[in-house]
Amino acid sequence: MAARTGGQHTIAGVAAPRDRPLSALPSRRARALAFTAILAGGLCGALIGSSFVRIQCEKDCTTASGVAGVVGALIAAAGVAVVAVLVLRAMGEWRRLAALEAAGEGGDDVAGDASRMDEGGDR
Repeated sequence: MAARTGGQHTIAGVAAPRDRPLSALPSRRARALAFTAILAGGLCGALIGSSFVRIQCEKDCTTASGVAGVVGALIAAAGVAVVAVLVLRAMGEWRRLAALEAAGEGGDDVAGDASRMDEGGDR
C-alpha cells in the first residue's frame, strides 16, 4: 500500500474493514490464548517429567530430574502447539466460510467448494 515518489515514502490510508480482503488470521485474543495454553502445557509437562523421575529415584537425582523436566516440557509444549495451530486454522476457516455464506457468495455448498479446491479440483 506504500507508494514511492521522488525518494520519499508515502503511506496510503488503511482500508475500511468491509473493504479489506477476507483473512483467516485468528484474532489477537485467540493467538494469546493459544500461546498461554502452550506455556501451560509446557509447565505441566515439566512437572510431570520431573515428578516421574523423583518418584523412581532413591538418591540425589537433581540432574536426572531436571533433564526429565526439560524433556517433558518440550514434548508437552510441542503437543499443545500442534493442537493450538490446528484449532486456530479451523477457527479461521470457519470464520471465512461463515462470512462467505453470509455474503451470499456460496450458499449452502460453500464447504463443498472449499473441499474440492483443497483436493485440487477446479471451481
